[in-house]
Amino acid sequence: MIILGIDPGTRRIGYGLVRAEGSVLHFLAAGILTIKSREDLGALRETKQGVDALIRKWKPGVLAIEKLYFAKNKKTGLAVAHARGVIALSGLERGLEIREYAPNEVKANLTGYGFADKKAVLKMARLILCEPRLKIIDDASDALGIAIVASRAQNRA
Repeated sequence: MIILGIDPGTRRIGYGLVRAEGSVLHFLAAGILTIKSREDLGALRETKQGVDALIRKWKPGVLAIEKLYFAKNKKTGLAVAHARGVIALSGLERGLEIREYAPNEVKANLTGYGFADKKAVLKMARLILCEPRLKIIDDASDALGIAIVASRAQNRA
């Protein structure tokens, strides 16, 4: 099964894809969807188009997304919540199973510590996926972490 992990944002959306074959994980891809529109509705359209393109290309069975946990700025928090809704809708429209994980849940599952930093998340993603030279920015490594956690939940089901 292919799992698409998403770290939502307003202008940068991290994504990571893994293929789970039993308890064995294979790294497929990771990167950033860069949203260029400065208008809120235009950004949502771009978000939907970008996620739709990932789903069409990789044909995942699961879309795992990070929950919105806290926003110092209410305006930013609302914008990220809107983006999350659009991302979830993309998956729902294509019949994907949607799974949501809190950031601390992902960190604890990957590193054993719910307040681990982004470097620790990347380090564990590299180890778990046997990709020691993987160079990606933190939004993409967070998304890979989300996909890895979702794959572990798949194995327990």
